[in-house]
This record gives sequence, structure tokens and C-alpha cells, in this order.
Amino acid sequence: MPITSSAKKAHKQSLQKRVFNTRRARAMKDTLKQINKLLTSGKKDDAQKLLPAAYKAIDKATKRGILKQNTASRKKSRLNAQIKKAS
Repeated sequence: MPITSSAKKAHKQSLQKRVFNTRRARAMKDTLKQINKLLTSGKKDDAQKLLPAAYKAIDKATKRGILKQNTASRKKSRLNAQIKKAS
């Protein structure tokens, strides 16, 4: 446990950041799962409509530092390729 007041403050801040980061990661994973479910059920048009939301979630996760830039680019590229392949 933190002893000094600055360590207590840093610990409190890290707990708050953890909440935001888990929220961003969960939003990203949920949209990706939703698109994959639509693709497996054969609803390519609905998956195509969710693509901007997935890009937004991935970009926000990258901005927060949850994903690295190359990982985000790879996820977006593979997601786009999956949707094109489903046609």
C-alpha cells in the first residue's frame, strides 16, 4: 500500500485510469465480436455498417494507449479483409 501522500494520489489516479482503459478495451472487443457474429451468420451488409464504429473503438483504444499503433492498423486491416472476403 502507498505510504506517502503522492503515492496515495498516484494509486488513486491509476485506479481511475484502469476504469477508463477497461471500458475502452471492452467497447472495442464488443464491436469486433458483434461484427464477427454478423459475418458468420452471413449478414455482410450489417457488418459493413458497423465498420466505422469498430474503427472508432480501435482508434480510441490506441489513443488511450491500450493498443499500439501497428496492432491497431493490423486489426483494422484484417477486419476490412474479413468483410471483403465475406462477399
